[in-house]
Amino acid sequence: MHLRQILHKSWQASLTQLLPCSCALCHAQNPDVICEQCLITYFPRDICRCEQCGLSMPPGANTPRCGDCLQNPPAFDSTIVACDYEAPQDRLVLSLKFGHHLALAPVFAAMLRDAILRQQHQDLPDFLCVVPLSQNRLTERGFNQALEIARPLAQHLGIPLHPQTLHKTRETAKQSSLAPDARMRNVKNAFVPDDQLLQTIKGRHIGIVDDVITTGMTLHEIATMLKRFGARKVSNYVFARTPHHTY
Repeated sequence: MHLRQILHKSWQASLTQLLPCSCALCHAQNPDVICEQCLITYFPRDICRCEQCGLSMPPGANTPRCGDCLQNPPAFDSTIVACDYEAPQDRLVLSLKFGHHLALAPVFAAMLRDAILRQQHQDLPDFLCVVPLSQNRLTERGFNQALEIARPLAQHLGIPLHPQTLHKTRETAKQSSLAPDARMRNVKNAFVPDDQLLQTIKGRHIGIVDDVITTGMTLHEIATMLKRFGARKVSNYVFARTPHHTY
């Protein structure tokens, strides 16, 4: 081992002792952002989910899609999530979005990568884009959390990221503050594609990245618009899925 490598390892060990990391969920001292026990407890890999909307389904369900998607299929074709949006995982999303803890975004991306690669029967999209924020919301927050997740996710998957594919045309109320029936009206015609990328959309499989999916109305509206402009398939890659009983 070269002297430089020895010094580097020694410096890292000293830094770990001086500035110990703790798990973002249980706060136990741990070198990783989320400890192994919390990963096992809060991010189980064996949950049966609807392949279209990502809702959890009873084990051994005899259909790949939930009843809601069978009766009222959304415009998007599939949804892959890393976890449910419930305590304590919801704290991670809130820390990223409102606490500006941007170091969590690569962690979300790595978990999403693993969830995507476990779905071996599903093909990867031609490129990724993100759910856009309005200009006012972007200025207020300073960053788009979906884009922070999408950057490392695109690198993990080895596919292009086109962050300017979608634009938000107007300010909308926060979906979480609205009743389910009002959410569709809130986002109706709120998104448009970039004029320069219309040919890129046509005939392509497009992946949409976001942090949380609740009713799916925002992603449904985006998928509807993309297919109107010729997209062949739309897949959602979202860190957390709100369980049906909580909205």
